[in-house]
Amino acid sequence: MNHSPRIRTVLSCTLLVVALGAGTAACGSDGHPLSAKPYDAASQIAFNGPAGSGRKADPDKPLEVTAEGGDGRITDVTATDQMGRHVAGELSADGSRWHSTAPLAAGAHYTLRVSTEDDEGAPGRKVMTFDTREPEKKRRLKVTFGPEAGKYGVGQPVTAKLSAPVRAKEARAVVERALKVQSQPAAEGSWHWVDSRTLHYRPKEYWPTHATITVRSNLEGVKVTDRLWGADTKPLKLTTGDRIVAVTDASSHWMTVYRNGEEINSIPVTTGKPGYSTRNGIKVVLGKEYVVRMTSASIGASDFYDKMVYYATRVTDSGEYVHAAPWSVGSQGYANTSHGCTGMSTGDAAWFYETVRPGDLVEVVGSAGADMDHFGNGYGDWNVDWKEWRKGSALQKDTKAAKKAQKTARLRPQAV
Repeated sequence: MNHSPRIRTVLSCTLLVVALGAGTAACGSDGHPLSAKPYDAASQIAFNGPAGSGRKADPDKPLEVTAEGGDGRITDVTATDQMGRHVAGELSADGSRWHSTAPLAAGAHYTLRVSTEDDEGAPGRKVMTFDTREPEKKRRLKVTFGPEAGKYGVGQPVTAKLSAPVRAKEARAVVERALKVQSQPAAEGSWHWVDSRTLHYRPKEYWPTHATITVRSNLEGVKVTDRLWGADTKPLKLTTGDRIVAVTDASSHWMTVYRNGEEINSIPVTTGKPGYSTRNGIKVVLGKEYVVRMTSASIGASDFYDKMVYYATRVTDSGEYVHAAPWSVGSQGYANTSHGCTGMSTGDAAWFYETVRPGDLVEVVGSAGADMDHFGNGYGDWNVDWKEWRKGSALQKDTKAAKKAQKTARLRPQAV
């Protein structure tokens, strides 16, 4: 077969096309084509991209590989950059076309590996490299993951703070696809856009106990908008401990603390009195302070107080704590007398302080107060049901489309 190189004239160097013609490879010693080593498919490939021309590919344009001639097909395509990051793509059922489904990075060096197969099953292979150009106008989008690396309770959300607002859904989808969260053991989860600069990630259920959670970004060099490109991001590693959940029933004035589903303590408490009722809902421990000065001015209370409070475990940004309240021991277990915090004896508060860590969960039920805010006053993430949480993802429609495509592929007749 004639394997002389073919040259195409192209109008643009921004679309990378690999044309694969049919070919015959030498057979192995037993004459069966599948026993042969992959032949060099260079003579069957017309590559009209920028390779060897001194020009660079436009990262805005998709990468595309097509088979030509009608008597061969593509069996596999991989494209990776110099950091080993793979470009997501889709191969048609008949092997005639592969195209990238994720944007290329700007200013990157890519290696493209194409595997083919002729009508007799003989394998072909071609490896090519190309570069993408830098954006003309650079404005880098930086991502900062939170919280700080360390050990947390199973309720700790992961956060991503952006250095610039991202409003368009298409741009948000680009960002979200690049932010990767992995848990070992595995846990189903999703990002949720809190606002144009903030994302939270949480599992459908709480994190597994004693899990390792890794968070990273593949956004570096990727175009987000016409004037915004991803920057390098420091990865994050978290671990979880036991599952600690403290449930406070404001109507019965008792807190029950559970470790991994088993009760480990029951504590008499007092919560917010009328006009200062404690918020209902699930809250995440934000931090612990051995001593905190609490004053009536800090919450605008009409009755004056100024106290040094010990063993204070914070659960909201607005100043709600679980803390020692020796002045209200007579009411604990019987009445609600605080200005919104959960008070208990000094000994019980010390035990609670030593038992919980940031990321553990405190749930209040039976209060006459308002519900915990979902965002903006600590972490109210767990008060959003999973269906609603998923609606905050820019990829939700993508997920539905993918399921529809998978269903269509299953129904499509397969070649034999």
